[in-house]
Amino acid sequence: MTEEEILTLLKNYRNGTLSDIEKDKLEAWYLYESSSSKKGLNENQLESSFKYIKSKLPVKRNPKVIGLWKRMAVAASVVLVMATGLYYFTKTSVSQVQLTEEVKEIAPGGNKGVLTLSNGKQIILDNLANNDTVVSEGEKDEVTIKMNPNGLVSYEVDPSTGNNGGPDTYNTLSTPIGGQYSIILSDDTKVYLNATSLLKYPTHFKGDKREVELEGEAYFEVAKDKSKPFFVKFKNQTIEVLGTHFNVQAYNNESFTKTTLIEGSIALSYKDKKNIIRPGQQAKVNEDTSSIVVGSVDTATAVAWKNGRFKFDNADLKMVMKQLERWYDIQVEYRGDIPDLKFNGGTFMNKNLSEVLKVLELSNIKFEVEGKTIIVYP
Repeated sequence: MTEEEILTLLKNYRNGTLSDIEKDKLEAWYLYESSSSKKGLNENQLESSFKYIKSKLPVKRNPKVIGLWKRMAVAASVVLVMATGLYYFTKTSVSQVQLTEEVKEIAPGGNKGVLTLSNGKQIILDNLANNDTVVSEGEKDEVTIKMNPNGLVSYEVDPSTGNNGGPDTYNTLSTPIGGQYSIILSDDTKVYLNATSLLKYPTHFKGDKREVELEGEAYFEVAKDKSKPFFVKFKNQTIEVLGTHFNVQAYNNESFTKTTLIEGSIALSYKDKKNIIRPGQQAKVNEDTSSIVVGSVDTATAVAWKNGRFKFDNADLKMVMKQLERWYDIQVEYRGDIPDLKFNGGTFMNKNLSEVLKVLELSNIKFEVEGKTIIVYP
């Protein structure tokens, strides 16, 4: 960005009028300049901005709520870095983690998936390019698989070789650690699958209902069909919809399952309980206590992963690190008395791990990287 653009962002920050896009630009500029800055701004302009931002910083931080965006502290750090001509992360302080100097970059995940056909044949979907077509000749069906320019996968089963009159045949879409993938089902329902997830679905929806099974996390855009309700089954729960958009997080290593509704309405059944979920609400199920808690949430947080972002709303450190484990294929170890920090805000998922950890370091948490293991210190 030019000097004028940077100053405009700082001005908008001071006026409290930063848009989401401008926040992203300022954050990206900060992360870049913190490790490779060569540009200096006008000293008077920097000093003025720094004094103003510094005056707005909170003195007390109890309880600690650390924003990954952390507008004030980040902006103040940006100005301080540029004004002094020093990097934010250097050797000047033993308390600062020497992450930039020592860590080999760990790249983010990407578009990866495996499609397992009903005959057992597996197709590595990340090998497909836009508009590529793969024809698989199975025992019963000939399948044509296509990827559209937006990265959504769809396929067709040749009716002359298919088994449309017989029992349902099922395919499975799975994603590895560090992988996401999306697919269009036979009814035009779109499903976006997050990392380490699995979706089992029929090649064709027959009868009077549409039913799929989920492990992990997925965002559904269910095609409307009042005559044929859509069911999602996961971890002793069932969602019933006619056509709507919602997100389900049901990882086996998470304490809770979370169903977040974006639009329309859904019926969530769990054991002998049934709840109607409205737009802007999230149903949180704890299997240990067999409880369902329904409340209003920031839906943007629940679906941020689909839009290429980490976004946290009062999330604890371990919750944050679990997301990083799934996306960067790392292991996390905790040593010492880790404080009970809460994180609000976010950052892009296409950044290298070191850039994300730099943002987390603003909370004075320390990280040591040993290969693919991240050690967390207080």
